[in-house]
Amino acid sequence: MNSLLPASLTLSFTGFSQRGGCTDHHADGWGIAFFESDGPRPGKAVRHFVDKESAATSPIAKMLRSYPIKSHNVVAHVRKATVGSVALENCHPFVRELWGRYWVFAHNGDLKDFSPALHGAFKPVGDTDSELAFCWLLQELNKSHAGVPSVEELTHTLRELVPRIARHGTFNFLLSNGQALWAHASTKLHYVLRQHPFTQVQLKDEDVSVNLADLNGPEDRLAIVVTEPLTTNEQWVAMAPGELTVFVDGCPLA
Repeated sequence: MNSLLPASLTLSFTGFSQRGGCTDHHADGWGIAFFESDGPRPGKAVRHFVDKESAATSPIAKMLRSYPIKSHNVVAHVRKATVGSVALENCHPFVRELWGRYWVFAHNGDLKDFSPALHGAFKPVGDTDSELAFCWLLQELNKSHAGVPSVEELTHTLRELVPRIARHGTFNFLLSNGQALWAHASTKLHYVLRQHPFTQVQLKDEDVSVNLADLNGPEDRLAIVVTEPLTTNEQWVAMAPGELTVFVDGCPLA
C-alpha cells in the first residue's frame, strides 16, 4: 500500500492473509512491514513482523487483522518456498538500512543461476534468492549515487538494474524506503487506486463487504498493489510484464 495520508491496511490484510494457506497455497511463512507515520508525514521507522507459520493461522497475523496500524507505505508477503528453507530468516519482507533510511523488499518468483558478487555492507541472512536480489540491488544503488537521490533518480537507476536480475527468472517485487513504493511486474501484478468518492467493496477471499466511505475521508487517496486482485468489484489495473511503476502519495507517477 502507498497512501497520501496515514491509512490502515486492516481490510486488505484480512483478505490477503487468507491466501497464506487458506484460499491459496502460500503457507511457508509471511511478513509485513509498516513505515511508521510521523503525523501527516511519512516516517523513517519501520514496524516489522514476520512468522514462519502460515498467515491464515498465525496468532500475529490475527492480531494485525484487528489492530489498525496507520502508515503511508506498507509491504506484505505470503510465502511459497521455492528457494530456501521454511525458516524465520527467509520470511519476506526483508529490511535493510541505506542512506539513513530503512528499505523494505518482498519478492514473488524464482531466480535461476543468479549468484552476483556481494562486496559491500549488504549480505543475506537467510538462503533465499529473494534476499540475495535485494542485497545486490541496494549494493548497486549505493554505488550509483554518492548521496541520497530523489525518487525520480532512484526510479531511473532501478529501471537500469532490474532487468539484470529479471533475466534470471520471475521477478515480481515491491520495494519501499518510506518515501515511495516501487512495484515491478515480471509476470503478474495488479493495482487499484482508491479515492473520493469511496464505494462499497467485496473481498474476494473472505465473505466481507465494507463501505470504504465509512473508513476514509474526502482527502484520502491510496494505491493497493497485489499479485491477484483482493476485491471483486473494483477496477484493478494489470501491470505489463517488465513494467516498473513508482507510487507516491497514493497514485502512480507518470
